[in-house]
Amino acid sequence: MAEDEEFAKAVEEGLKLAKRVYAGKDRQLAAPPLPAAKMERTPESLHPGAPMVYAVISDPAIVDNPDIPSYQPHVHGRCNPPALIPLQMGEIGLEVDCLLGTAFVAVRGRWKVHCVMRHKSCDCRLVVPVGEQGSILGVEVEVGGRSYYTQVIELEDHNMENTAKSEGGGFLKPQMFFLTIPQVNGGVDISIRVRWSQKLIYKDGQFFVTVPFNFPKYITPFAKIFLKKEKIYLNVNPGTGKEIMLHTTSHPLKEKKRQAGKLTFLYEADVESWSNKDFDFSFSIYSNDLFGGILLKSATTNDGDERDMFSLYLFPGSNQKRKVFKNEVVFVVDISGSMQGKPIENVKSALSTSLLELRPGDYFDIIAFNDELHSFSSCMEPATEDVVENAINWMNKIFVAEGGTDIMLPLNEAICLLSSMKNSIPHIFLVTDGAVEDERNICHTVRTHLANRDSIAPRISTFGIGTYCNHYFLKMLASIGKGQYDAAYDSDAIEKHMLRWFRRASSTILANITVDFFSDIDEFEVYPIHIPDLSAESPLIISGRCYGKFPETLKAKGILADMSYADIDLKVQDTKDLSLEKALAKQHIDLLTSQAWFSESKQLEEKVIKLSIQSSIPSEYTCMVLLQTETEKQEAVKKVKKRESRKHSGPDDNLSISVRSMVNGFGNVIATKENRSTGFAEAKEHETFEIYHKAVGCCNRIACCCCCPCCIKTCSKLNDQLVIAMAQLCTALSCLACSECCTECSN
Repeated sequence: MAEDEEFAKAVEEGLKLAKRVYAGKDRQLAAPPLPAAKMERTPESLHPGAPMVYAVISDPAIVDNPDIPSYQPHVHGRCNPPALIPLQMGEIGLEVDCLLGTAFVAVRGRWKVHCVMRHKSCDCRLVVPVGEQGSILGVEVEVGGRSYYTQVIELEDHNMENTAKSEGGGFLKPQMFFLTIPQVNGGVDISIRVRWSQKLIYKDGQFFVTVPFNFPKYITPFAKIFLKKEKIYLNVNPGTGKEIMLHTTSHPLKEKKRQAGKLTFLYEADVESWSNKDFDFSFSIYSNDLFGGILLKSATTNDGDERDMFSLYLFPGSNQKRKVFKNEVVFVVDISGSMQGKPIENVKSALSTSLLELRPGDYFDIIAFNDELHSFSSCMEPATEDVVENAINWMNKIFVAEGGTDIMLPLNEAICLLSSMKNSIPHIFLVTDGAVEDERNICHTVRTHLANRDSIAPRISTFGIGTYCNHYFLKMLASIGKGQYDAAYDSDAIEKHMLRWFRRASSTILANITVDFFSDIDEFEVYPIHIPDLSAESPLIISGRCYGKFPETLKAKGILADMSYADIDLKVQDTKDLSLEKALAKQHIDLLTSQAWFSESKQLEEKVIKLSIQSSIPSEYTCMVLLQTETEKQEAVKKVKKRESRKHSGPDDNLSISVRSMVNGFGNVIATKENRSTGFAEAKEHETFEIYHKAVGCCNRIACCCCCPCCIKTCSKLNDQLVIAMAQLCTALSCLACSECCTECSN
């Protein structure tokens, strides 16, 4: 059973167990009504739609209302694996700060352990669904006089494979982070602040953001009159200085401040129930034509790098009629044995849609590869309706997942196919789920091929599926080829991400971009090394470090789709109040890691480590840990206990819980050779919840009597009131069946 499925099962069992919690007179129980018998509850319906906290219940006997005990019958047995009871939420606030192409999200909330007896304790689990390409930046917890916080530290051994599982935290599935808070007492409030970043989605001239903010009804507190306050703070600062227009929003925002290129909004309300929808909004930057600029920020004292930081941006503008380049595309698709099932079917579906979206005048070919090559045609074919239909039929026949993985041969074949193209953008789209041994050699060979091209060299865009492929190889290859990189870590996300990736790469409006300031700066470092093309479907943002003085304006030059040249004026802005280092840290870490892998440079690894720790973003050479700080009172008690137990040797009491790896790794060549199914989530053996199994398995009866300790149990098919009533009935009758039952149990 995959981890996300096991999580959903644990929540389902937790909701059943929560029916034991007495809510008070004239109040409903904590758990929501179960669906009708004919309705099936899917695992996805039990996944959180917003940050939530769960009580981790191994011993069902501790489940009760800490404020109003119900004195229900004792429950024997244990939950294995533990059940997860959603905790009631008493307060929630959301902050979203949009900088350049990234949204920085912070959620602050308060939850109560409403389902555990006082003087009993359990672990609590925070689960956070992060948005598009989300990265966790930090968690802070206050509970019962204790404080916890996450910190990024260096791995002891840079070469170790961080694959060991940890109960402390990590990802249950892509974009679903969890963190365990140890031993929280019943009735206690937990205050949490969690921060993450996610990408802004650009489409049709607008930026779109969706922040998970959809809470289930059953986390509403028991109290009849409870003031529930929701607060959302939104700050938009793309850094361009141009007018911003807000288009759509899911919650009624009020404008609080408007400055040149900046907007601030606030939503604050007393509500009867928590938000039951995600926080969505979209905005655009007013400009009908191409525009760009350069943001410059001096190094800070805590930076560790004396060079200035800069970011160059180019936006396509809102002119939807702007001409895009014609495309000659070759799809190079992995059909090895590991792609069987959903992956190859979703890739085939996305590729079919991409073929149908090719424009008149475009040409294409398809190369499917495993141990061998399978080409749709020996030459480039026009994207006419009949040819596209033939290609789709060919895919349905040829795309059968079998064999091994060889990437170099099909890439060379694709480059040769595109050797004679003119007045268009030749483009290779590589899709794979595996890693191969000669990846560095592939990058060197491709770089040599492209450097020898006089005209517009072929672009190479890469798409990684799952966790077995080397995503840093794919990023490096896309950087060398001035293309686009994307990935899908969930089989259901393949088609959506592939289509967005293809549309972004195939909608070029400005190619071969150069910037004249690179010749005037004393020293500079640019990410990525090769400037990609500007797409109508995405702004272009590059960044770096430099020594030297910038002029007031610079020019970016490039080739338009009609093969004419374009000059774009770039105004240089000093940005003292913009957290440029914060907005660019993730991009720098990813690209520097790709370069460190490619060049095998320890110096670049050290640079990644330093930037990772400074920005609190985990990398391949660092990890995140959960640390505990204590109050003075707790420290005093701890010292006394330490003096009393000096005669006993043991580890230090300071808490340090490792959070499971939140990065990609450098691929798994062994898994690729063995054709293991595409790595999305570690599968686990099916586990049952023993408490319910034992409840109906002790005796071959529905219920027995109160004098039989193994018979009064919570059953997933019976509610607590029925169990109590039947136990009381058995006691009153004192029948022969009681003694027989006890005899069975003793056996």
